Amino acid sequence: MENFTNDTIDTKQLPKFEEVVFTSLHPKYLRVVIINLVIFCASLILFFVFFSYYNDEIFSGRIWLIIGIMLSMFCLFVTFVSIAGFYKKGYAFREHDVLYKFGLISNNTVVIPYNRIQHVALHESLVSRIFDLAKIQIFTAGGSSSDIEIPGIEKEQAEKIKQLLMGKIQKQL
Repeated sequence: MENFTNDTIDTKQLPKFEEVVFTSLHPKYLRVVIINLVIFCASLILFFVFFSYYNDEIFSGRIWLIIGIMLSMFCLFVTFVSIAGFYKKGYAFREHDVLYKFGLISNNTVVIPYNRIQHVALHESLVSRIFDLAKIQIFTAGGSSSDIEIPGIEKEQAEKIKQLLMGKIQKQL
């Protein structure tokens, strides 16, 4: 039997991911976020108008005003959170892992070593395609959904990132 060791690791000497320089999402992606918000808020308002048209006995003049104010406040809040959240997102690819940070109220950083990556997908939504942007989805073993979704990357750059990750996966096999 080999000599088993289980030495303590000095955690103060570990590299700090906080010192990594993160790449921000492409500035055009903010337009995608705003367009998606306009579509969402317009759909919400149209649904309310349509619903209230067929249920006019429920909605009197004051209730219209209150619901209109609440819908406006909700849309403004969602817009503020989405735009502020855009500026907090970033990603980085290091020698052995990929990092993605996000979060407005709580800051989150996901670190995935390349040897855990099982699958990589590239997606373009209709609005993102207009601005030539894509989203990279990174899947690890044991999950049915992606572990990291990095939106707002130029399509050409996203394809290069996908090839990089696929190369890292192939090296692991």
